[in-house]
Amino acid sequence: MRQLFRPLLAFFCALSLSSIVSAQSEQRPQILVETTKGNFIIELFNETPVHRDNYLKLVRQHAFDGVQFHRVIKDFMIQAGNLKTRGLSREKSLPGDSDEATIKAEIMPEKFVHVRGYIGAAREGDDTNPEKKSSFSQFYIVTGKYYTDMDLDEMEAGRSWKYTPEQREAYKLQGGAAHLDGGYTVFGRLLDGWGTVDKIQRVETDDNNRPLKNVIIKRMRLYTPKK
Repeated sequence: MRQLFRPLLAFFCALSLSSIVSAQSEQRPQILVETTKGNFIIELFNETPVHRDNYLKLVRQHAFDGVQFHRVIKDFMIQAGNLKTRGLSREKSLPGDSDEATIKAEIMPEKFVHVRGYIGAAREGDDTNPEKKSSFSQFYIVTGKYYTDMDLDEMEAGRSWKYTPEQREAYKLQGGAAHLDGGYTVFGRLLDGWGTVDKIQRVETDDNNRPLKNVIIKRMRLYTPKK
């Protein structure tokens, strides 16, 4: 009996260790974003590995440090990541971004939609970008508006997929930007710092949705949650 018990014990220990390693490997990386309006924390989805790895690389390179939130639309989204805005004074025009590098789309609305707080990759329009490739650095955080079931029914018209009950509930209770679903890659979400995001979305802007006073990312770095 004792001889049988030892192999079983070893098997269950190995199984338990394997489960722990698997769970750890599935943990989503987190990033602390420090801005002139306060801080917030985001996480990147492992289900969109191209975007995850690209943004982790940019964070490690400090590519976002000093970059501005150059496009802000209240009750829709706040956008940053144009690396040419680093050190740009408010008196100078925004640099064009049509020559930026791109990465392949990872659009999966069956998993991720534009609910309030979710993060998407900006991109050029369909006329010049039919493959919906993402900007390699520009991103937006959704603030959005609330939806009814009737609104979502209209959004679904002509699409090859339907909202899940959970997605519908999130849009009704939290809001978002459902009209973007299926057109842009959603690759992360806000975990903490809604107060900061709300401060940014409420800043005064010009006719091009550019803040009248620069809102700057002071630093982005990998974040390890406290246990």
